[in-house]
Amino acid sequence: MAVVALAGGLGAPGVTTSAMALLLAWEMPAGHRVLLAEADPDGGSVLPGALQGTLDNARGLRNLAVASRQGQLTDAFWRQLVDITDVGSRDRLLLPGLYDPAHASAMEPVWRPLARLFVGIEEHGHDVIVDLGRRGAFGPSAVLAQKADVVLIVARGTLRSLQSAQVRVEALREAVGGTTELAVLLVDDGPFSKEEVRKHLGIPVVAVLPCRPKEAAVLSDGAPPPRRFESGELMRSARSAAVRIQELVAIRRSRLALPHSGPGSAAVTGAR
Repeated sequence: MAVVALAGGLGAPGVTTSAMALLLAWEMPAGHRVLLAEADPDGGSVLPGALQGTLDNARGLRNLAVASRQGQLTDAFWRQLVDITDVGSRDRLLLPGLYDPAHASAMEPVWRPLARLFVGIEEHGHDVIVDLGRRGAFGPSAVLAQKADVVLIVARGTLRSLQSAQVRVEALREAVGGTTELAVLLVDDGPFSKEEVRKHLGIPVVAVLPCRPKEAAVLSDGAPPPRRFESGELMRSARSAAVRIQELVAIRRSRLALPHSGPGSAAVTGAR
């Protein structure tokens, strides 16, 4: 199992859309689950975007601040999750993000125990994808990146995007040390090739997602799915990307001699 964080540069273009694609494409053994946590301090966008406001803001990250102060973070965490599947299988879950960035300051004491919880719940068959947005990999929430197996910088093959990504990569190298893998999830938009991006940023490009605005709009804004969306190029590439990312996690854990199921944690009591 894995904890994978996604971060972006200026404006974080494509981070949440890429995270949603991975959430839907992630392959899991029977009985396992994958969770997307919107941990962007600038606010979450899946509820008003991909889910088109069909759910209110009653559940989400902001409720964990009060629960943490009361020593009830774990119990409250499970109550905040939203099942995004049509069949109610609860195998693809969402922790909605902040709907008001002003709430970010109240989250500062919560990020560290939340990061430990993410690491711990994988023992119970949960993979975790963390959407860090533009700022979440730094500052008080940087621990989410530090505790992840892999941090993926979502970038496009444009000069503006690569310059922004380069700054993020340099800062992340200092923030996460040598225990977290850094890689690029490249959106194929711009003149620079995968190999040129790898050389420019000095970290591997783990996968490439095509730039398909109509397909991406399903994930970013809840647009009606085009014909054969699930078998379209974006979702096919997302499934390949998920496999490559899981392989990178396995390599990282083998290098550090870590168990693939992750360490146990008392913080996961109540996992379901």
